Amino acid sequence: MTPRRLRVLVQGLPPESATMTALRNELGDEDIEDQAEQGEPEKGRWSQSELLLASAIDALRRVEYVLICANSDGKSKQPSPPEPIARPGAKPRKVKPVLTDEGAEVLFKLINGGAA
Repeated sequence: MTPRRLRVLVQGLPPESATMTALRNELGDEDIEDQAEQGEPEKGRWSQSELLLASAIDALRRVEYVLICANSDGKSKQPSPPEPIARPGAKPRKVKPVLTDEGAEVLFKLINGGAA
């Protein structure tokens, strides 16, 4: 068997096969970033049905979140928005930094022309 024939056979395997799962698990951070930048999930390592299922779960979680927010009194603590299901080629969202009182004071001084 030629190397080209072997490559074609491996590339033709379904995304849920053991070989493709092992290849996916071996991806490094740079490879994951490259896939995320390309933004072509249809060329990813998940099958189309898995991507559709993940999208449906994400949509259901968002509906549940909106329902809870709409039916809660404004005085109670709001739940945090749901995290989407992790997909190949996509890193988790970064946590936004929270503005502390000290940071607010420094920012206020900078905006009003004072040196920090």
